[in-house]
Amino acid sequence: MEEDVLQKNDEIAAENRVFLKAKNVVAVNLISSPGSGKTTLLEKTLSDLEGRLRCAVIEGDQQTSNDASRIAATKVPVVQINTLSGCHLEAAQVRSAMQELPMADIDLLLIENIGNLVCPSEFDLGEIGKVAIMSITEGEDKPIKYPLLFHLASVVVLTKLDLLPYLRFDLKRCKEYIRQVNPHAEIIETSVFSGSGLTVWEDYLKNLVSVYRK
Repeated sequence: MEEDVLQKNDEIAAENRVFLKAKNVVAVNLISSPGSGKTTLLEKTLSDLEGRLRCAVIEGDQQTSNDASRIAATKVPVVQINTLSGCHLEAAQVRSAMQELPMADIDLLLIENIGNLVCPSEFDLGEIGKVAIMSITEGEDKPIKYPLLFHLASVVVLTKLDLLPYLRFDLKRCKEYIRQVNPHAEIIETSVFSGSGLTVWEDYLKNLVSVYRK
């Protein structure tokens, strides 16, 4: 049964990928634990990229539209998906959400998945790539506890680096764990509070769009 669900999802994801390519839109799937600072990073990113990239957001949550309201305040088009008991977004939900967005006016579609490190990793949405977002408050061993996401991610964004002096977090070991499961992933250290690393992260997104929209 699970294989059938994944196969059907992959078929729709492939259709999404064709649709996105036809619209010349680059989609990125943002995956993290709850409380990683994903929405805060997204808010800051959208604000900084205003006038540089035309962005839109698909916001996934089990309940409420709180995060979507925060994103809407940036004046970026956003569609909320509530999955109720579902622990991940599926390609069919993203397909429906894209019908509500002005796709002809978008360069970069940021999909904020449900806060979960396991289920979202298994479901292709039609994105160009997955981004693993991990707060240093979560412990340095997350990459080896939940290896699939970190193995699939093209980039790993570490958040809340301003808290490093106050935590027993081994940054070097965390990077070693990431390299253990994915030697090729780019690792970006960020803090929305201090602003460190944000230029690197935003340049990554701009370069991604530049490469895939040629």
